Amino acid sequence: MVIPASNEAAYITGCLTALFASTVPGDCVVVANGCHDATADRARAMDRAASAAGWRLVVLDLAQGGKPDALNAGDAAAAHPARVYLDADVVVSPTLMAELAMALAADRPLYATGTARIPPARSPVTRAYARFWQKLPFATSNAPGFGLFAVNPAGRSRWGAFPAIISDDTFVRLHFAPDERVQTPAIYDWPMIEGFAALTRVRRRQDAGVAEIARLHSHLNQNEAKPGISAARLGLMALTDPAGFATYAAISLATRLSRTTGWTRGR
Repeated sequence: MVIPASNEAAYITGCLTALFASTVPGDCVVVANGCHDATADRARAMDRAASAAGWRLVVLDLAQGGKPDALNAGDAAAAHPARVYLDADVVVSPTLMAELAMALAADRPLYATGTARIPPARSPVTRAYARFWQKLPFATSNAPGFGLFAVNPAGRSRWGAFPAIISDDTFVRLHFAPDERVQTPAIYDWPMIEGFAALTRVRRRQDAGVAEIARLHSHLNQNEAKPGISAARLGLMALTDPAGFATYAAISLATRLSRTTGWTRGR
């Protein structure tokens, strides 16, 4: 288990508390990177809870920020050959780790994730956007893996170090063909960022990440297999949820009118 965490003091305790309540223990490396808050201290404060639950907890505190470097540092410190990569704001259900272990128990390369649930947002904009977004092809496809993904040892051998790219989750997922990706029924909570400006910033990052992979690692796109959406289906969705459609369309337009470079926070 590798958890990159940059200024996640508000979330890391809840993330680790849920993780250590899992029905099977494991190995957890928290990589606080470029933090200006108490992320590392709050993670270290969970050491007793980790030990009591049978978990091995390692906390790294890197002065330099950057998610790819944090992932690579976490990989180097991890003890188990299988890997689970978890965002620091994700809250897992108790059975998820066990289900992932079962799903990955094979010699052939496999990728697995759970079933994401977006908790109710505070912002009306985020509530409308999330409601519509969850019905789109990527969100409803098998094993999209946003916020949490796992690979077995054979799967981890598909790539070396994480490259300096924006979208590490897309990079990993596309190393696996659709029939090598597994979604388990166990739930994990993945909060969506609050507010129009923040959603636009994240959407820019996501679009830039996809474009970057298409440019630098175009051979991976053969594994995308994301279902399309017809104009008729989109029209029906708009009629069913006009507020959600309008919010999603407005954020899409704002995204196209601006550009982003490099990695941006997801929250």
